Amino acid sequence: MAKSSTLMSMFRRSPLKSLQEHMRVVMDCVHEVPPLFDALIDGDKEKFASIKEKIFQHEAAADKIKNEMRAGLPKSLFMPVDRRDLLEILQLQDSIADTAQDIAGLLIERPMEVPETLKEPMVKLVRRCVDVCDQSSKIIEELDELLEMGFRGREASQVEEMVDVLNRIEDETDELGIDLTRRLFAQEEGMNPVSVIMWYRLIQWIGDLADYAEKVGDRLRLLTAQ
Repeated sequence: MAKSSTLMSMFRRSPLKSLQEHMRVVMDCVHEVPPLFDALIDGDKEKFASIKEKIFQHEAAADKIKNEMRAGLPKSLFMPVDRRDLLEILQLQDSIADTAQDIAGLLIERPMEVPETLKEPMVKLVRRCVDVCDQSSKIIEELDELLEMGFRGREASQVEEMVDVLNRIEDETDELGIDLTRRLFAQEEGMNPVSVIMWYRLIQWIGDLADYAEKVGDRLRLLTAQ
């Protein structure tokens, strides 16, 4: 009985719980990005500033969990997953929150008006990139079941299917990003050159949200294939 209790105690302290907690806070950060752009398009500076503060607060909370997890992660884990794999996934998750903060920070440092022809496609890209992050978060929430099954069996197959969906949605964001970039360059002659550069950077960063989320899913797929 004592041996069983010790094992259960080890699983209760599983770093996977911290990884899931971190991803939830990351998603708190990401979910503020669509309303951030809505406020930008509407010209609501007060709401925009308020949302920016929320993003920064969530990113700081995610950093705190990340740092605590790194400091408390044992060198040897009693789990079918390598410590380095967990740290890599943690860093990818954190990159999602960092990117959301970068987007908000740039738009605060250099206020820009969204060209009319970019409004609808930009909102569509932002929301679809958030969809990719949501799908990645759902996969992370499956880690408990994956652990219980030893990263094998039906649960592993389900995760692989979820990653397939994630990849398909991310492919859509690539197409949306290309279309938005083409629209931007199509009207660059009538725009301030610096604004064109800044918008191009922002489009890339919005796409990075989906890219990092996809990498989280792909990393988990590799774990189930080992």
